[in-house]
Amino acid sequence: MSNMILFNCLVICACIFTSGAQDSSLKDLINDIFKTDETPSSTTQAPIGSSVAPVVNPKDSGSGSGSAQYQSCGDQKECVPRWLCANGTINTSGEGTIDIRIDSGSECKNYLDLCCDIPNKRPDPIFPISEIPEGCGYKNSNGVGFKITGAENQETEFGEFPWMLAILREDGQRSFYECGGALIAPNVVLTAAHCVRNKQPSSIVVRAGEWDTQTTNEIIPHEDRYVKNIVYHEQFNKGALYNDVAVMLLESPFTSQMNIQPVCLPNLGDNFDFERCYATGWGKNKFGKDGEYQVILKKVDMPVVPEEQCQTNLRETRLGRHFNLHDSFICAGGEKDKDTCKGDGGSPLVCPIKGQKDRFKSAGIVAWGVGCGEENIPGVYASVAKLRPWIDAKLKIWGIDPKYYTP
Repeated sequence: MSNMILFNCLVICACIFTSGAQDSSLKDLINDIFKTDETPSSTTQAPIGSSVAPVVNPKDSGSGSGSAQYQSCGDQKECVPRWLCANGTINTSGEGTIDIRIDSGSECKNYLDLCCDIPNKRPDPIFPISEIPEGCGYKNSNGVGFKITGAENQETEFGEFPWMLAILREDGQRSFYECGGALIAPNVVLTAAHCVRNKQPSSIVVRAGEWDTQTTNEIIPHEDRYVKNIVYHEQFNKGALYNDVAVMLLESPFTSQMNIQPVCLPNLGDNFDFERCYATGWGKNKFGKDGEYQVILKKVDMPVVPEEQCQTNLRETRLGRHFNLHDSFICAGGEKDKDTCKGDGGSPLVCPIKGQKDRFKSAGIVAWGVGCGEENIPGVYASVAKLRPWIDAKLKIWGIDPKYYTP
């Protein structure tokens, strides 16, 4: 895959077209630029099979360490999660490292497993879990329970961005990756309007605490919740993606733990120009049929680009010299091979809180872009700071305490 290309540009802004021809012109433009050869039923619905673990009942999301059936790897040996083996071959101080590059010569198929002498199996993790921080926006830079090596393509540490969510759509017995989102309260999701517009709440499942989508062997399991209510901005423009923001109320809150924590929200008027921020997601590494959804959650650091400069740069693309950047957007990126790509609309762009180590607030929501990872072509995000009054109004109706998302 390309070195650091991530995630999603789901649609191209159509504001260079007249409103009457907006939808058809946008579709033609997307097909012309992306040349995806993919089913055009939805720009955000992308079945990814084993790339995202199937939806499970939240009640069944426990680790199951006491009753798990493990693969045999020798006489009186079994492949167990590394943190359940105390045979002295791994560091038990909490600074353990795991190489995420698959070693085909290993007795165990999963890199999170270790061939363990059966007498040394433990029912509980031997890695100490850190105390859950009080407040929003704390990034686990060193991971939770272990650190990884072999991260050649911007893989995150396990639990590094605990507010990151996967929004899944249920269709019969199958689950489809829909887009990304951010947790801003135990039972509230912040995402893009274009991800959830016209969706039935009963068909959407939100997953928190996910990391590697092809295994359920992480030290802390993910959790799933059904959606109770979806609200998106009344002035959302489905063609040009103005005001591309939505909030979802969950049927029940997520459990607060190290890999599931809310992100902070910015204040109205906060400016992030030239800050280096992070976008995260499981989206494709490039557009088209050759692009692949990511297995482990990826991150990319990028600068926030001032609006005037962003508009100037975008006018140099096929959007043309008459393109005007709407006030509800913020831009980031423009560095070669550092961008968001197809598959992660709704995912958060987070920026550091000044003076507070490893603490972040949500500056943007992945919305759209021209191409992916092109130099001097920033990606475009819904501005959370500019849309903060709308978010506050909706959360007030639901009775959500601001303490969850206030730094």
